Amino acid sequence: MDRRERGGVEFSLVLAGLFTVAVALPAHAAPAPADGTPVAAKGQPGCDTQDARSCTELALAAMGGRERLAGITHAHYQLTSHVALTEQSYRQQPFITAYERDDLTLDFSNGRLLRVAHVTWPESDPHQSEITQTLVGGPDGGVYRTEKGDAPCSLSDLDSTADALALGPERLLLTALAAPDLRFAKAQWLRSTPHSVVEFTWHGTPIRVLINANNHLPDAMESTRNFHDFWFAWGDVRQLVYFDNWHLFYGLVLPTNQVEFRNDVPWQSTQITDASFNDPLDDKSFSMDTKIAAKSGQSKGWERPFSDKARTELAPGIELFHGSWNTTLIKQDDGVLVLEAPISPMFAQGLFAKAHDEYPGQPIRGVLTTSDSWPHAAGVRQAVAEGLPVYALDLNRPLLERMVAAPHHLRPDLLDTQPKDAHWNTVSGTLALGQGVNRVVLYPLRGASTERQYMVYFPQRHLLYASDTLALSGKDTLYDPQLMHEVVQAVEREHLAVDTVYSMHQGPLAWADVIKMVNASVN
Repeated sequence: MDRRERGGVEFSLVLAGLFTVAVALPAHAAPAPADGTPVAAKGQPGCDTQDARSCTELALAAMGGRERLAGITHAHYQLTSHVALTEQSYRQQPFITAYERDDLTLDFSNGRLLRVAHVTWPESDPHQSEITQTLVGGPDGGVYRTEKGDAPCSLSDLDSTADALALGPERLLLTALAAPDLRFAKAQWLRSTPHSVVEFTWHGTPIRVLINANNHLPDAMESTRNFHDFWFAWGDVRQLVYFDNWHLFYGLVLPTNQVEFRNDVPWQSTQITDASFNDPLDDKSFSMDTKIAAKSGQSKGWERPFSDKARTELAPGIELFHGSWNTTLIKQDDGVLVLEAPISPMFAQGLFAKAHDEYPGQPIRGVLTTSDSWPHAAGVRQAVAEGLPVYALDLNRPLLERMVAAPHHLRPDLLDTQPKDAHWNTVSGTLALGQGVNRVVLYPLRGASTERQYMVYFPQRHLLYASDTLALSGKDTLYDPQLMHEVVQAVEREHLAVDTVYSMHQGPLAWADVIKMVNASVN
């Protein structure tokens, strides 16, 4: 037998042995416990002889010691990150992703943050995807620096600033030790390893830190809380932040990677690429207009009331109310249709009250929710709570059902305090609603970027509501013309006669003008 043959026999024997092992192993190997599974044994793994405070001190020692961590008065990081656009991806999972490179300074001593973010936004027109934003946050509020001067930041920005200063890996354990109610929670498995868990209350929210039983490093932080960003629509959101890719910095052991899950969705990941500590700070870099900064904390966020100050009569009995997300009341022979229930239950409650006030004695026959973007549908819970029929696209029903079922115990809304079953009407094809001159017909769009939206057509008025597809980026230029290109295709497919079109973010425009803009993009 020559060497080649002998080698072939040996290789075959090796393969056979490996196959035998591969087949045999699953019969004996127990599946690893899922993350979050309680540890069956009593006590706290790795901290059996400790109380919660001593266990936290062990974790501090593993990171380099309490004094060293407390000695970080300020930190300067270079970061790269990505975030899943869960709230507005055109087709749900897998989500479209935005990317970001940040220059971040955290001033722990004075409670200040400076973030210069270079964002790559995927849902942008050509040559417009790169955005630079500068956020300054502090104890009295926060601002974005713009060409026209400072502008108030959002409540979500204030939340992220507070989190970075108190719950980031440099300060998390110190914040825990400062809490008077620091205690043990039930031990958990994480990444197939048992972890002791300490818990404390921060700004009214229970925060849990998972401490590795073997090395005592804090591997994760978890909480259930309300968020002021797009996750507001989901009420009580489960947050899990993994700390990983640990590096030695100047005697400190710190995680350079954070991966955040929300409601079990891998939402964002942030990687430190460079770090320095306690370098000289330029106080001028944190300067901001204090009066404008104070306005950031006064914002109502998503809990904003409905306003009827900006309105347009599109036709008799068809009232458009302009806002960040437009809404429409449609008077028909047998009642009223409400077109869109966006923003929040509070906003929707005001909108429904306006319908009753505008058309006294007329019932609301239905609420039309035309897309799956979270802020577009965040008021559907109020429609369900008031017993109103909801017309939803077939593809969006699963998402909306989960949104309606989501717990809102931390900040109860009407549906949480008075639960009701939803009255769903599924839009899976052409669907006509109502009688008379304001009769409407619903048409699913089914395009590549619009498959989660449906149009609302007024045949007698030659009027079209195009959901979230029409917006101008200039005087005569469409934002993302692919969206309206798909609307034009749907209009032609259904043989609709359209004179005027409007949308969730755009007032009425002449259809002929929109066609010209679409054609300009095509050509």
